[in-house]
Amino acid sequence: MSVKIFIDGQEGTTGLKILERFENRNDIEIIRISEELRKDKAERKRLINMSDYTFLCLPDAAAIESVSLAENDHVRIIDASTAHRTNPAWAYGFPELSAAHREKIENSSRVAVPGCYASGFNALVYPLVSSGVMQADFPVCAFATSGYSGAGKKAIAQYEDENRDPQLSSPRFYALSQTHKHLPEMQAVSGLSCKPMFNPMICDYFSGMVVAVPVQTRLLNKKYGIKDIHKVFAEHYSGQNFIQVAEIGGTDIISDGFLASNTLSGTNKMQIFVCGNDEQVLLCSRLDNLGKGASGAAVQCLNIMMGIDETTGLIQTGDFS
Repeated sequence: MSVKIFIDGQEGTTGLKILERFENRNDIEIIRISEELRKDKAERKRLINMSDYTFLCLPDAAAIESVSLAENDHVRIIDASTAHRTNPAWAYGFPELSAAHREKIENSSRVAVPGCYASGFNALVYPLVSSGVMQADFPVCAFATSGYSGAGKKAIAQYEDENRDPQLSSPRFYALSQTHKHLPEMQAVSGLSCKPMFNPMICDYFSGMVVAVPVQTRLLNKKYGIKDIHKVFAEHYSGQNFIQVAEIGGTDIISDGFLASNTLSGTNKMQIFVCGNDEQVLLCSRLDNLGKGASGAAVQCLNIMMGIDETTGLIQTGDFS
């Protein structure tokens, strides 16, 4: 028997990607809203309450409104917006962070899908803080590159316009005032007591991202070398379907010394790199901002909530096991 799925915001970038991932699945039934009623509150309410699971692929205010429309106790909501990611009543949709995160996703009726940058950041910082290797007040700085799809439909149109501004060919830093919308989530989930500095940049390619966190090991609680730090990640993510920890320096994956940002586009993979030396360690996570950073993570959460194999509809040829 199939479960009924409604995607509120099905025409957005994330909504369309979720639909793509459902194309070959026969265990779900998609409830579609007609084009002319996409913003009709009464129709959205009807479909939300008809569904077993509703995905919210909406701006924050609209997502909050949609949650208020759910009146049936059986409706389980997976929200891809920023609105509920730091709400303790909601499960945070990153099952690889801990067994407790996975269990809460499995049992919750409300799951918040992590932000793309926050996924890469928390994958790096959470294991260090939770293990005690990094103190909660460590002065964390993070840098990131992302494809332009992460900025939404308007940015996609700008980047793909043949008469576009020449400056779009160059990587562009943004959120310079340290007010990026993922910062509260990055701090709350990672376990940091101080807000990290975050410097993202949007680049001239469609999708994929790298998040980098440099660590001066002399500032840690005690002396840890690069092998110690690598061991934390190797043990933390051992046996995970979608997260791969590379060998020290990434030598088993990177052949030319360059870490490209778009390598994992189209997948739900994430790769973790621990590079540098005993004094200076560079941590990097690589993922698809539209995959493990959005639609892939949302579908993975759905699978866990349904009690089925979390890889259903997500494993592509070439994925690591």
